[in-house]
Amino acid sequence: MTLYFTKEHEWLRVEGDVATVGITKHAAEELGEIVFFELNTSAPEVTQGDSVAVVESVKAASDVYAPVSGVVTEGNPNLANNPELISNDPEGEGWMLKMKLTDTAQLGELMDDAAYHALIS
Repeated sequence: MTLYFTKEHEWLRVEGDVATVGITKHAAEELGEIVFFELNTSAPEVTQGDSVAVVESVKAASDVYAPVSGVVTEGNPNLANNPELISNDPEGEGWMLKMKLTDTAQLGELMDDAAYHALIS
């Protein structure tokens, strides 16, 4: 299992060719209390940078972008009734979606934990 981060404050945990995706703790803190989450289900196949979800907080609404290209295979079913999981545990139970990677070379464009924490410091 390898953890990657984007400059847009998404994280992805990769196991084999499947990635679990969410927003970082930093992003969740910046947004404030999350009150709504919606996964974009119009097209399961996404290209890196496509909007894959929307989160709304008491402060703002924000798009969540695909950190890599792939096929969305699952959304977190717990977020429909409990979007606050994103605020409370953004890098754990507040994960947003799972996707099957179609271009693993894109992982090389992402940051590791040390690089991401240097970015937000």
